Amino acid sequence: MIYNLLYTYLFIAGSVFGSFYNVVGLRVPQKKSIITPGSHCVTCDRSLRWTELVPVWSWLLQGGKCKGCGTRIAILYPLIELTTAILFALSPLVVGWSKELPVALALVSLLMIVLVSDITYMIISDKVLLFFLPLFVLLRVLSPLEPWYNMIAGAALGFILLLLIAMISKGGMGGGDIKLMGVLGIVLGWKGVLMAFFLASLSGALIGMALMAAGIVKRREPIPFGPFLVLGALCSYFLYDELMSFYFSIMTFS
Repeated sequence: MIYNLLYTYLFIAGSVFGSFYNVVGLRVPQKKSIITPGSHCVTCDRSLRWTELVPVWSWLLQGGKCKGCGTRIAILYPLIELTTAILFALSPLVVGWSKELPVALALVSLLMIVLVSDITYMIISDKVLLFFLPLFVLLRVLSPLEPWYNMIAGAALGFILLLLIAMISKGGMGGGDIKLMGVLGIVLGWKGVLMAFFLASLSGALIGMALMAAGIVKRREPIPFGPFLVLGALCSYFLYDELMSFYFSIMTFS
């Protein structure tokens, strides 16, 4: 019974934090305050009432439109709220109610903010990364990887790997992506960061080709890589053992 309440609490807390991460992801890259002004419609500038700020639910009740001017509200907002809520609630099922849980919640938080900012502006803010960098180091001291220096190796490998790709491709990789991988390496370790990069590259290539085939994206049109790094990092962190078992089962079968 108590655990059901805790899962429910994490889900609700995740949806509320997800709403806040929308604000951070949209305002910080634009060098705007995350406190003032309060939540408002960016089209008609009308301040939103509390009934319009309930995560996910308000968007559904309003039909995805502003009550004042009728402007469509991007579906990204409720998607981030719902995704954060689900990942918060699922985290203890994967890492348990242990010292690793704050690491999982912090990782989800960073990745949701990155997702919003990179999809919207193709920017991964240094301020956001600098906030989470010392936090991840502290959390990894309290909940260390095995061996303990794995976080250092992961950070170095993640940063250097993407830096080399950027140098070879002469700008094919953004600076934000490079620094993000360095920060993620602290959490994932060197094996995890390699898997995250592989999954990000694979999903990026497949989705990119699908978008070009559908005519949504033109050839050589830049596509933000951050969302694929987010997907790769989440899969690597939460599903590393399962993915490795699946890989070895394929190798054994073949």
